[in-house]
Amino acid sequence: MTEFAVGVLADLPSDRATRVEHGNTAVAVFRLGDEVHAIADRCSHAEASLSDGDVFDSEVECPRHGAAFDFTTGQALTLPASKPVAVYVTEIRDGSVFIEIPDEETANE
Repeated sequence: MTEFAVGVLADLPSDRATRVEHGNTAVAVFRLGDEVHAIADRCSHAEASLSDGDVFDSEVECPRHGAAFDFTTGQALTLPASKPVAVYVTEIRDGSVFIEIPDEETANE
């Protein structure tokens, strides 16, 4: 696993996603109260950035075709998406947010 810092928890908005990149990996980061969740920033149905979608509670809606995903589990909740998106481990240490991504996703860096 590769871990990288995203920033300070207090700087993450709670009403929209934040896109971060590490090498070739794009991640959509969501703040839900004092928790942070991270998923792959690509809809499993079509190439669209989930960080550009609308956020409702613990769901994000793809801006391209309206598919909804649970950003705490990565599960596709509505059509046209039927496959989940990758979920990444997050950790908050001393007020800073860190994300772990699998090494195979960073192999092309």
